[in-house]
Amino acid sequence: MAPPVIVLVRPQLGENIGKAARAMLNFGLTEMRLVTPRDGWPNPAAGPAAAGADLVLERAQVFASLADAVADCTHVYATTVRKRGVTKPVLTPEQAALAIHREPGRSAFVFGPERSGLETDDVALARAIVTVPINPEFGSLNLAQAVILCAYEWSKTMSLEQPTVEDELPPAPQAELEGMIAHFERLLEPRDYFFPYSRAVATRRTLRTMLTKPGWNHLEVRTMRGVLSALEREPGRRD
Repeated sequence: MAPPVIVLVRPQLGENIGKAARAMLNFGLTEMRLVTPRDGWPNPAAGPAAAGADLVLERAQVFASLADAVADCTHVYATTVRKRGVTKPVLTPEQAALAIHREPGRSAFVFGPERSGLETDDVALARAIVTVPINPEFGSLNLAQAVILCAYEWSKTMSLEQPTVEDELPPAPQAELEGMIAHFERLLEPRDYFFPYSRAVATRRTLRTMLTKPGWNHLEVRTMRGVLSALEREPGRRD
């Protein structure tokens, strides 16, 4: 499945094109198409705003019309907060991303100029309208915000790896959890924590439930066992 194309129709500021490129690359999209950018292309203001997403800017293609820009696309999604008098299916970015994931052929998200958005003729070219639930009293998104909403939802269908996931340790095995729970009980028993004894079973069950909720990993269990061992020792002893 080819990633969706991002099409910017009559973008006005180079800075916004750069910010849109940055939003794209954050979520793995690299193909940008520009339809008659107001200040021409390339635009020197786009590079600094892209914050390193130069790959997207270098590959950007310029077209004379929206029809030309999406000529090879089977599925075209027009992003707008207004229906513009055109009767078409209205999807959220998430629904559009799922449709792109399911259907063969190239797809395109189309974004309008910063000041006015897409015109009725632009929306008429699309298969569906993409919009987001938004404050009806303030429905203004800037170009990069609109791009990042669609790019993020598409990235979820591709299971992009979160930067911190690889640093997470796997959950501790049950045997280590059992050892920690038993350690807690051994310390609490002589201090009458489970008194009255008629409630001991329920109290132990509640303690077990509490200790198994966090999803401890091996290092966390070992650290907690160290804490318990420190509390178990007489003050001043280090063995």
